[in-house]
Amino acid sequence: MTSLAAPRLICFFSDYGYRDDFAGTCRAVIKRVAPDVEVIDVTHGLGERDVLGGAVVLRNTLPYMPDHAVHLAVVDPGVGGPRRPVALRSPGDRLFVGPDNGLLTLAADADGGVTEARLLSNEELWLSPLSATFHGRDIFAPVAARLASGLPLDVVGAAVDPAGLVRLDVPAPQVDEDGVTATAVLVDRFGNVALNLTGAELEAADLGPDLELDCGGERYFTRVVRTFSSVRPSDILVLIDSYGQVALAVNSGSAAEVLGLSAGDRVRLRRMSA
Repeated sequence: MTSLAAPRLICFFSDYGYRDDFAGTCRAVIKRVAPDVEVIDVTHGLGERDVLGGAVVLRNTLPYMPDHAVHLAVVDPGVGGPRRPVALRSPGDRLFVGPDNGLLTLAADADGGVTEARLLSNEELWLSPLSATFHGRDIFAPVAARLASGLPLDVVGAAVDPAGLVRLDVPAPQVDEDGVTATAVLVDRFGNVALNLTGAELEAADLGPDLELDCGGERYFTRVVRTFSSVRPSDILVLIDSYGQVALAVNSGSAAEVLGLSAGDRVRLRRMSA
């Protein structure tokens, strides 16, 4: 067992929202366990039970987070069930704490993969009594706090084979001679819909600026632009968002509402006929 390391920051992500006490109670637990550890509340507005959306946010924001941080992420619709509580380490020496439901692995893999994985099986690190429905408070927050304080990762529990961790099955974009089929992976609070398609992939498809958008059996005219103001209010547009992903949007409106899209839905961008 190694000695205690230097303290780390905690970057906290959840779908707990801002109305209830859940996120604040987790923060309080962290401060009780590790009073000197700083917590950055990245967001508690992740989509409710939206593991895919949470995983995308965790991955997208990772390059902007402090080095060597502990990333505490909780979107946990399977809380109390068979899903495992885990802590992971990436080659960038970032730690990820949360449920083994695919939420953590997208970001860890983007940081070079998982070099070490541990089951949170050391019950001495948990709060007691343990709630069956609030592992964010009773398991994830206190373990993250101790890791941020310098507790070695091997103390939290038994080793887990990284190959056996849950990874989300998101179909890769399909490109053919006249279009691209992609999946909606994230809907933000403005109703913008990010796809599992990068700006570079869209450019390589060479579909041109004017496109036909097919989703839910309906077809729409849209245009690839740089900014919202490049089109008229209420127009549908395609742009490259701040994380380099292709996003569908409506100027001064919600693409999710107008197009009837949710995370996981498939859409097709097709070259306009001459």
